[in-house]
Amino acid sequence: QVQLVESGGGLVQPGGSLRLSCAASGSIFSINDMNWYRQAPGNQRELVAVITSSSSTNYADAVKGRFTISRDNAKNTVYLQMNGLKPEDTAVYYCRITLRPTTSWHVYAYWGQGTQVTVSS
Repeated sequence: QVQLVESGGGLVQPGGSLRLSCAASGSIFSINDMNWYRQAPGNQRELVAVITSSSSTNYADAVKGRFTISRDNAKNTVYLQMNGLKPEDTAVYYCRITLRPTTSWHVYAYWGQGTQVTVSS
């Protein structure tokens, strides 16, 4: 059994910062890509940032230069540091981790429960 637990969302003023965390636990053999997505009301879920197993990163144009994704392999955790937040960053943020559980030869994608980020004055 694998679980993802997110934390770090909240209410912040424009220009502020938040740091999201997503920790994977359970029967994990190896972790591949770790991603952050977001979904605003009435919008489709969109990819925000990606970090590969070799720590290569990629970002959506809307967050480049403001958000930083990182990972701690020893803790099976991915982070999203969000600086210079704007009202349009308001959304539910989800982590998605691709991993191989100890009980399978296959790789699966697991989702976090989501954490609300609200940017408002």
